[in-house]
Amino acid sequence: MNPDRHARTTLPIPDRPRPGLTTYDAKDPDTSYPPIEPLRPPAGAPNVLIILVDDAGFGSASAFGGPCATPNAERLAAGGLRYNRFHTTALCAPTRAALLSGRNHHSVGMGSITETATSAPGNSSLRPNTKAPLAMTLKLNGYSTAQFGKCHEVPVWQSSPMGPFDAWPSAGGGFEAFYGFIGGENNQWDPALYDGTTPVEPPATPEEGYHLTEDLADHAVNWIRTQKALMPDKPFFVYFAPGATHAPHHVPKEWADKYAGAFSDGWDAQREKTFARQKELGIIPADAELTPRHDEIPAWNDMPADLKPVLEREMEVYAGFMEHTDHYIGRVIDAIEDLGIIDNTIIYYIIGDNGASAEGTLNGAFNEMANFNGMAALETPEFMRSKMDEFGSPTSYNHYAVGWAWAMDTPFQWTKQVASHWGGTRNGTIVHWPDGITEKGGHRTQFTHVIDVAPTILEAAGLPEPTMVNGVQQAPIEGTSMLYTFDKPDEPERHDLQYFEMFGNRGVYHKGWSAVTKHRTPWVMVGGVVPAFDDDVWELYDGSSDYSQARNLAAEQPDTLHRLQRLWLIEATKYNVLPIDDRTGERLNADLAGRPTLIHGNSQLLFPGMGRLSENSVISIKNKSFSVTAEVEVPERGVDGVIIAQGGRFGGWSLYAKDGNAKFVYNVLGIQEFPTEAERPIPTGTHQVRVEFAYDGGGLAKGGDVTLYYDGEKVGTGRVGATQPMVFSADETTDVGYESGTAVASDYSPQSSRFTGRINWVQLDAGVDDNDHFIDPDERLRIAMARQ
Repeated sequence: MNPDRHARTTLPIPDRPRPGLTTYDAKDPDTSYPPIEPLRPPAGAPNVLIILVDDAGFGSASAFGGPCATPNAERLAAGGLRYNRFHTTALCAPTRAALLSGRNHHSVGMGSITETATSAPGNSSLRPNTKAPLAMTLKLNGYSTAQFGKCHEVPVWQSSPMGPFDAWPSAGGGFEAFYGFIGGENNQWDPALYDGTTPVEPPATPEEGYHLTEDLADHAVNWIRTQKALMPDKPFFVYFAPGATHAPHHVPKEWADKYAGAFSDGWDAQREKTFARQKELGIIPADAELTPRHDEIPAWNDMPADLKPVLEREMEVYAGFMEHTDHYIGRVIDAIEDLGIIDNTIIYYIIGDNGASAEGTLNGAFNEMANFNGMAALETPEFMRSKMDEFGSPTSYNHYAVGWAWAMDTPFQWTKQVASHWGGTRNGTIVHWPDGITEKGGHRTQFTHVIDVAPTILEAAGLPEPTMVNGVQQAPIEGTSMLYTFDKPDEPERHDLQYFEMFGNRGVYHKGWSAVTKHRTPWVMVGGVVPAFDDDVWELYDGSSDYSQARNLAAEQPDTLHRLQRLWLIEATKYNVLPIDDRTGERLNADLAGRPTLIHGNSQLLFPGMGRLSENSVISIKNKSFSVTAEVEVPERGVDGVIIAQGGRFGGWSLYAKDGNAKFVYNVLGIQEFPTEAERPIPTGTHQVRVEFAYDGGGLAKGGDVTLYYDGEKVGTGRVGATQPMVFSADETTDVGYESGTAVASDYSPQSSRFTGRINWVQLDAGVDDNDHFIDPDERLRIAMARQ
């Protein structure tokens, strides 16, 4: 093998022309230059496919003993290795930032999700340029790179169509291609998609059979085939991160129906069944114990009998969703196999970026946004029963109950967000690489963590950790390569120290021991009392004899506990975990959190064609009075369509024209719709259409009175009974002159939403308390600027 001719610790690799004779005439026989050689990694560097499933607990997939069929995960496991002590951060964006950088999540500013970023370095959502992502390192070493699916690492103030795009996958993230969505979750039937940084619409409708996971698989397969057709000697790095199985749990009905009746015994019994299956498969040690149910989680037998059919259907839908996801992951694997390159492709199949999600309330949810707005009480058992048959369909935005999340984390305690216990952080992981792994169907028990993936890939590719990237000196990678485990099942673990923290839930692992303390309960989003950090009760577990953290030894070995508590504090100081931040509502307020905001003041001017504006790209009109004023031009035939809409079917508001009349609808969670319609059509010609909402006040989520005006003249009144206080949607946006995604109002569709007249401008004013019902068109810019 020829030695690598590149010095790869500095990236991009510096161009170093060879000195020599320069002739005057190219025809001179002494004219000689070496051939141009395209950049490639060292010979034998493997292709890389990282698959990251969203919100799947250790005990969910059949590959790790769970009830959800995952035959493609099992297929890879049969030809590779299962890891039963692989760990994540307990939350999605932090795990993804850690995976793609090889650094701890606080080290790259992702202490929690981007929506709750603060000005503290460990929680800023800003990755330092001293910690370049893996994709950038591989690209600058000659890999082709592509990401498909979820990206939740873009700071919220950088998520508008204007960027900046430094944190987007296909710009600063190092991926040459990106097809997917920006944010924590998306409607699987009607997602807000980007191709690179350009918004695109789904290629089909739900009625035509569209589903996001299938679309992502199609794009990944096409990209891989094209890459190998055009660059067969160049390895690829593909990061396939579907939005599944994060809520909303959306899947074609026939997939959910496969599991009809499978969960009638409830979550307590399901844990027993999964636990027995895990031991039968050798997934967990023979002496492992099943941890008991905590009092905060209700027993299945204590749930109302008339709600149990709903609860069963929630889990049937989730199981179908996971099997469906695994099926389309299989299509990507099949494409690699069909190309004859699977032997030299290292595949990571990580089943969950955290434990199973307990964010769906004790009863589950038809629209999970109800809980995020503190309005879960609207979804009564009677309402849930009436919607049961819609779960998983395009008319739902559903989530399952806390008990199912707990069951999907068998045999561990707790769930997603609870970084203290393995239920929040231990995820079944499979590594498949025939050229690099001799054993087939093996099990590995060394402690590993998501930050170990990046150094493993670099070592497998024969690439050094870079010391300089794009002119910036790099901080060391904090993970430990897992390559030593591939053919040495009994090799002592090398990653033997790791801290954990999320929302104050925290723990530390050191050489088999773990000290942990649960601080906050994930599903208690409104109200509830959390203790002072110094009052948190710590637990101690000996992992050498207690795989599942079932036997708390804190009372028996206080000295060991104190040593580990100090160690947690040292690691927390080292990696920017401090100050610990368990705030909730305050962190949603950008001013209190200390993060930048894209829009300032209480007035915003928008123009037709602007769209895909996230909630962080538009002034907030929640919990206050507001007005929307639009100057429109109406042709003789009249107008229809959206003037401006924010949100979608599962919550939002829209000002639009229906049969010529101006109409305003406020939609609360897809459960209640409050329309106000003008008494006559918008006149022909250029006119102002205005809606004023007078908030009742007296707290959050209150209602208010609605008044419609044409050119300052009152033309309609109405009433909104309640409003959404925190968030309209995790994926729907604000659009001017049309509506992307799903429709806010039930009397139009996105396909028919384009405004048939002309919109000159739209102005939003928050906190309106005057009676100026008409804006002088020549003064609108001055007014807008003065209010900022």
